[in-house]
Amino acid sequence: MARRQRTDTIIQLQLRLKQTVKRTPVIFTRLAPAKVTVVYDTYWRFAAERQRIFFQRVNGEAPPWTDDPTLRQYKFTNAYRASDRVSQYLIRRVIYEGDQSLEEIVFRTLLFKFFNKVGTWELLERAFGTVWSTDYSVKHYGSVLERALSTGIPIYSAAYIMPSGGRSLIRERKHCMHLKLLERMMRDKLPDRLADAHSMKEAFELLRSYPTIGDFLAYQYVTDLNYSTILNYSEMEFVVPGPGARDGIRKCFEDLGGLNGTEIIKVIADRQESEFERLELPFQTLWGRRLQLIDCQNLFCEVDKYSRIEHPEISGVTGRTRIKQRYRISSAPIPYWYPPKWGLNERIKEGGQYVSSI
Repeated sequence: MARRQRTDTIIQLQLRLKQTVKRTPVIFTRLAPAKVTVVYDTYWRFAAERQRIFFQRVNGEAPPWTDDPTLRQYKFTNAYRASDRVSQYLIRRVIYEGDQSLEEIVFRTLLFKFFNKVGTWELLERAFGTVWSTDYSVKHYGSVLERALSTGIPIYSAAYIMPSGGRSLIRERKHCMHLKLLERMMRDKLPDRLADAHSMKEAFELLRSYPTIGDFLAYQYVTDLNYSTILNYSEMEFVVPGPGARDGIRKCFEDLGGLNGTEIIKVIADRQESEFERLELPFQTLWGRRLQLIDCQNLFCEVDKYSRIEHPEISGVTGRTRIKQRYRISSAPIPYWYPPKWGLNERIKEGGQYVSSI
């Protein structure tokens, strides 16, 4: 706590943006200067343009929604994580449909997230009707997924790689391992333990304690569970930079000046309005909701990919140089709907857009 207070005080007193007519590198000051690269400004431009594209689609405008050739050619997530197609499906169709008891919400959410693929969820629904924890069977669920794999149907999302468990589980099919892991979680009374957690970090650590679940997945899962009614943490409370975000941070900052990745993300979230204003970018918030820590973390992941094309001379941690996924326009409209506790759904009905900066 003392370290956090000291950090916040130093940031508030010493953090200053240095800018000339030529827009020389922005410098953050803490104990030592944190120097940014050209990708730092790209981070904000990307966020503003990606969110502008989002509202173009929401308003029913015809494509193309941007003149940016990289954004037109390659697939990037939305500026707000909860606006992505899979997150929207999870929120509306998985979390808030069906039994709203603690056990069932946790069971459905984790089952969906282990595969993170709408097609896999709908495959299980067709096979079993309502997905319930009370009649869950690793054998039966595994058989359905095995049949899908045997016919060439992918059951895992390509969004991120799910670990297989390493040598200790090498003889077991990955989907069977995840089904057994879910069974273990429910047997361990994980839903009750999550509900009793006093902070987002504590809930994160509960998920992190299970095999194959590292920092990245534990943070993704606790964020998804926090969309529900069983957890109610602020998305500004806790953040863990994933591998992609660490790559993006490396590209945005030549020197972190003593800050770590988590602190950088918090500084970025705190400064969002002033940075959009500095760059004269009209940023449309999510119907009044500012970018949260999870969103700023994700944006670092996306700017890492974006800069592979726009700034190939600047390398990240992994040294990746290509973007794998091409953008394909989906004809299926999304009726955007967010966790009711955010208070956004009423604003969406009113049709208002909230623009920050100039």
